[in-house]
Amino acid sequence: MNAWHGVGNLTKDPEGGTTQSGIAWCRFTVACQRRFKDVDGNYQADFIQCVAWRQTAEFVMRYFKKGNKIGVSGSITTGSYDAQDGSKRYTTEITVDNVEFTGGRSDGGNGGGGNYNQH
Repeated sequence: MNAWHGVGNLTKDPEGGTTQSGIAWCRFTVACQRRFKDVDGNYQADFIQCVAWRQTAEFVMRYFKKGNKIGVSGSITTGSYDAQDGSKRYTTEITVDNVEFTGGRSDGGNGGGGNYNQH
């Protein structure tokens, strides 16, 4: 089973567009706070790269902006490419299936209700 679910805050406004064949897409990064504190007593965060397609991408682009809390469900996708210096680079991102508002009204959400499911 390849499933990922997380809640966090958008680190910047989603970026998106359409492919040459007219399919909507968007990319965004979600900062997910870890459950435990580090040795200095601070919470750390993981920065999760996400990509959404079609209606889910349009939904994210329309209703979410930097700082909004978002719930994301999807699958982990990995890849690799050769960098200009000849080294191999590896990528990991979430291919989004579902997003949800998780913040309050002042956060741009609708109090926890409402979501968009790709399927």
